[in-house]
Amino acid sequence: MTITLEPRRTAPVVETRARRLPSTLRHGAALARRGITKTVHSPEALIDVTLQPVIFLLLFVYVFGGAIAGGSGDYLQYALPGVLLQTVVFASAGTGTGLADDLKTGIFDRFRSLPISRAAPLIGAIGADLVRYVTSGVVMLMFGLVLGYRTGAGVLGVLGAFGLVVAFAFGLCWVFTALAMVVREPRTVQGLSAVIMLPLTFASSVFVPTTTMPGWLQGFVAVNPVSRTADAVRALLDGTPAGAASAVSLLVSAVVVAVFAPLAVALYRRRT
Repeated sequence: MTITLEPRRTAPVVETRARRLPSTLRHGAALARRGITKTVHSPEALIDVTLQPVIFLLLFVYVFGGAIAGGSGDYLQYALPGVLLQTVVFASAGTGTGLADDLKTGIFDRFRSLPISRAAPLIGAIGADLVRYVTSGVVMLMFGLVLGYRTGAGVLGVLGAFGLVVAFAFGLCWVFTALAMVVREPRTVQGLSAVIMLPLTFASSVFVPTTTMPGWLQGFVAVNPVSRTADAVRALLDGTPAGAASAVSLLVSAVVVAVFAPLAVALYRRRT
């Protein structure tokens, strides 16, 4: 009696979104580590993350502090939360510049030839920049403490202030990511980013109280989301209720992400 064994049939493999998502995140995390390693081994990038925040704080406190607040110590208490926000916000503009540079050098073409998720390079770039934002903020706060800044908040208040700053910068980085997908030259992206960020940061309550400004300017400052974020960060670090300012900042961040993240992803898919 002969027994014939039929070949074993395997069930078709169906790739579901649930299976793709972990690999996308894993590939994005690997490319984020690449971006962080690139920063660590790049003197210029390290200066942007570590030395530039220190220079900003020293210049504003010791050059303008006496004229604005009558003394550098008093102005340090007011200015540090604002300069912390300004430093991280300007760092978010670097996301677009870095992406434009990668697109121009052709590294995304190399990524496309690898067996990785198509969205992984974009996720990795933004993930690495989030680490840079936090690093810049920590450097700024630690150096401020050395200069004499004192916070009335506990650990939760400090973490809340950092979370608010990073959330706001995360929203803005999608704006500059979309810009990088449209503008091909990194220098052009950098220049346009400065045109956007300089009015938002300087025409705000980051450096001086709103009441010291002309009446016609106070109207813009009052609706400027950078002002609301700076007020909320200042309140959290002082240990006082952030109130509506933090709610407005989070709402603006969520709206910006909801609008510009899908737009940036669509432009990225078309560009790559």
